[in-house]
Amino acid sequence: MAMSTDSEERAERARAALAEKPDGVVEAMAAQANVTPAEILAILPAGAAVLAPGEHFLTIWQDMTGWGDVLLIVNTDDIVLEVEGALPHGSEGHGWFNIHGDSPIGGHIRKDRCVSIAFVDRGFHGRRSCSVWFMNADGRAMFKVFVRRDEERALLADQLQRFEALRGKMAEA
Repeated sequence: MAMSTDSEERAERARAALAEKPDGVVEAMAAQANVTPAEILAILPAGAAVLAPGEHFLTIWQDMTGWGDVLLIVNTDDIVLEVEGALPHGSEGHGWFNIHGDSPIGGHIRKDRCVSIAFVDRGFHGRRSCSVWFMNADGRAMFKVFVRRDEERALLADQLQRFEALRGKMAEA
């Protein structure tokens, strides 16, 4: 019974933080409520966060390598790092998913720590925002890939179409 009460209390804190700033930064809401970002994503309105199992990491990554320049964000307690570029195809080796190529996006990902992938489509500071979050078992985003915007701050139509198609495919998987 204590576990259920704790879960209910966590969910209530998450709902209160989301109600206070529904289009705010998920990590900030989670910190305010002392819950994980995954717990905030779980209470978003229906369809705002569509989850796929982490086992689809390679399928999703490979699809996104064809999206052109995206915005990759790593958000920790200490830094919000934003990098624009195309996602390299990557290869597996030595326990890592290694990404290198003609892009400013490069490095090594512990893809085995990815337990789920969230397709997030929600308002952010008054505008629609679409992103793909690679989530770890701690309930935090390892990193996020965002659909970019044009000069008028509108989502790029071709990337939005790719996002929506991949989200639909993964929702059915």
